[in-house]
Amino acid sequence: MKIELENNLIIFLILCTLHLSGFEANALSYDYTASIECLENPHKPLYSGGIILNPELNVGLEGWHAFGDAKLEHRELAGNKFVVARGRNQPSDSVSQKLYLQKEMLYSFSAWIQVSEGNAPVAAVFKAATGFKHAGAVVAESNCWSMLKGGFTPDASGPAELYFESKNRSVEIWVDSISLQPFTQEEWKSHQDRSIKKIRKANVRIQAVDKQGNPLPNAKISIEQKKPGFPVGCAINKNILTNTAYQNWFTSRFKVTTFEDEMKWYSTEVSPGHEDYSPADALLNFAKKHNIAVRGHNVIWDDPKFQPGWIYSLSPAALSMAVDKRINSVMSRYKGQLIAWDVVNENLHFSFFESKLGKQASAKFYKLAHLVDGTVPLFLNDYNTIEDSRDGKSAAAKYLQKLREIKAFPGNSNSRMGIGLEGHFSTPNLPYMRASIDTLAATGLPIWLTELDVQSSPNQAKYLEQVLREAHSHPKVDGIVMWAAWKPQGCYRMCLTDNSFKNLPTGDVVDKLLQQWDSKALLGFTDSDGFFEASLFHGDYEVNVTHPSSLAHSFMVVSTNASLQSPLIFQVSV
Repeated sequence: MKIELENNLIIFLILCTLHLSGFEANALSYDYTASIECLENPHKPLYSGGIILNPELNVGLEGWHAFGDAKLEHRELAGNKFVVARGRNQPSDSVSQKLYLQKEMLYSFSAWIQVSEGNAPVAAVFKAATGFKHAGAVVAESNCWSMLKGGFTPDASGPAELYFESKNRSVEIWVDSISLQPFTQEEWKSHQDRSIKKIRKANVRIQAVDKQGNPLPNAKISIEQKKPGFPVGCAINKNILTNTAYQNWFTSRFKVTTFEDEMKWYSTEVSPGHEDYSPADALLNFAKKHNIAVRGHNVIWDDPKFQPGWIYSLSPAALSMAVDKRINSVMSRYKGQLIAWDVVNENLHFSFFESKLGKQASAKFYKLAHLVDGTVPLFLNDYNTIEDSRDGKSAAAKYLQKLREIKAFPGNSNSRMGIGLEGHFSTPNLPYMRASIDTLAATGLPIWLTELDVQSSPNQAKYLEQVLREAHSHPKVDGIVMWAAWKPQGCYRMCLTDNSFKNLPTGDVVDKLLQQWDSKALLGFTDSDGFFEASLFHGDYEVNVTHPSSLAHSFMVVSTNASLQSPLIFQVSV
């Protein structure tokens, strides 16, 4: 690729291989793929099954046993062999395999599931002496195979037993292509490092030449990042408008934000027909002044506890009119000024508007939202999809089901959807977090962690760092917003600073990672062939080139945020 710029600058893009350190090159790679289609035949097990014995059921039922009162049967259809658990009287009646788990290892799990009729949620569970670990769940269907992908970290080393469960006791559970792959902490970190090198960074080579095209050695090169390519931000609220210390702390770190409460319906229309957007307007003006992008949060919230007080007494017809007015009002007011909208908040856990307006309420809201502002992605936004494998309401499979329902509604096929993962963590389950994002990433939709925080505990800062590293390194995560807006009386669950805007341990973690994910200002000189090389995080850069024989040149390099296997090559005529 060749791009002509002013001042005789030419950019060439040529192929080159990224080199990995010895450990990264030898470590077992992580497979980020997932299938969200129901297939006639299952795929081969990931990692050839890992530590699972007889993962494809090619050797009868060797290694597999009945769990509870289930009856097991080995079947074969069109050459594909699998195990069937039938005669189920309890949710846990199924097929099982006994294993030995090691503490501190991170386990990636997958299996392909089918049920005998209709569809039913099916979960994978590991029973150990310390309790039960839920590895993940899928909404299995009849007549085709669905992939369940998940993971967990054991609390202790010792024997364990894998089994499957479904509250629908009338269905048979069919299982095939099972995999359980352990990774060490070092291997897990190597996956993150490798992914960052591949998707967040690019190799850059600059060559300085004279007017005749001859290389210029010892040309002085300076490179400074002006804007990071991967957005990491934090929520704010109206307290920032009158607090200079808060402003200085925030604007020196973040380039993306969400308003904690100021755009929500209960804030903008306390009484019917009397709208007040002044706090949200002021926050948006503050963000614009400091070149901070804003996510719109939220248009509608499906939790019955968080509504304007006056809507509870409305008839269905009046409520429908009020909702339509709300969507039109807030979205038309801020159209063209935001990078995304959380249209319906937490409609996997709650259904206030569905209970009043019918089960298609959310889908109708997205249809209207697209008509009002279809210029940016329209996100679902919910919690526990990556935080808690025990919450069946918002498992990745349930999230996909809701997305499909909304997209299938007449008029929604062309809507630009997005996946919002709130990320309110207690103790992170990193394998489950990664696997759930893998599953959702198969949609091809943008994915953001939208309200990231960690519950207060002695390990809060440690867990925050784990989650931030996992999110930043995942190849399909597009951005992160932390839910740590400052208030004098305390933050929602996690603060980054004290009331004097001195960092807390969580704030130190954020600063450390922002520095690691930022290409420092570079200064150097071209070699004997006129070349200067650097590995840079994606972003917008200012590059200055000077040489005693010529005038200085300065130009901007704007990131495409594309994953580059090759370096950007700049040939600068000075």
